[in-house]
Amino acid sequence: MKITYREAIRQAIRDALIRDQRVFLMGEDVGAYGGCFAVSKGLLEEFGPDRIRDTPLSESAFVGAGIGAAMNGMRPIVEIMTVNFSLLALDQIVNNAATILHMSGGQFNIPLVIRMTTGAGRQLAAQHSHSLEGWYAHIPGIKVLAPATLEDARGMLWTALEDPDPVLIFEHGTLYNMQGEIAADAVPVEISKAAVRRAGTDVSLITYGGTLGKTMLAAEHLAASGVEAEVVDLRTLRPLDTTTILDSVMRTHRAVIIDEGWRSGSISAEISARIMEGAFYELDLPVERICSAEVPIPYAKQLEDAALPQAATIVATVTRMMGGHG
Repeated sequence: MKITYREAIRQAIRDALIRDQRVFLMGEDVGAYGGCFAVSKGLLEEFGPDRIRDTPLSESAFVGAGIGAAMNGMRPIVEIMTVNFSLLALDQIVNNAATILHMSGGQFNIPLVIRMTTGAGRQLAAQHSHSLEGWYAHIPGIKVLAPATLEDARGMLWTALEDPDPVLIFEHGTLYNMQGEIAADAVPVEISKAAVRRAGTDVSLITYGGTLGKTMLAAEHLAASGVEAEVVDLRTLRPLDTTTILDSVMRTHRAVIIDEGWRSGSISAEISARIMEGAFYELDLPVERICSAEVPIPYAKQLEDAALPQAATIVATVTRMMGGHG
């Protein structure tokens, strides 16, 4: 059936609400308004205010309430409008959700799922457009997911809700209108493995989330000039599937990491380090990174486009790499 990324997430939430009476959705405008990105539209009418709960503009309070509910046997899905606003709940996420299992000597799991929008490309300016999922991938005690496909948008939530520990799901804002075909009986998906979305022999393009589409487009352009790029979709940023990354690099001997986060201290820096640790002698060239410009994301479209990784930049980078050692 044909479906959008937004609808895939809505179906995933709806399925979870039907499947398990312990599941409820909580966040700003998720009820009567239908969600700030219309993901939860119609769910209040179907499931009622006990299970679709509008909250005040207080991220720390409702994330903390989600942690408490999880500790008491519920399976809350907490929606935070954008990753920028998740910083208001950073203490709850990092100091409580991620640590309570360890600090309690294994007595208390926190089966909490937090969904939030990340990324730029919609002219929403700096306070609604940053990509901070790499920050959260730094934190032990949580899993960090970045669904880039319809199957992952539909299936990752299911798997996340079955996890006994906190899971953060980062939905890139430019993907909500993405359309495609998906099986009507789509099932939970594995979240511990990266996926090779395109096989290749000349260079590994490693990415996730909102930049997967640009990277696939770049790979198609490169193929027209005889360069076969392998595209690795990380899918999960913590824990990273290092094996799939290194296996790809060992096949292609060149690597480019495409990451919408800022370059300094980024998830791409971590991936680059792991490639250096595990496949240094397989490399024909230094690892390259294509990241966002180190500025607050601009509002103006031409400036926003210039600040973000683009398919043309990926093509130019790989062409330069291949030209130097072709």
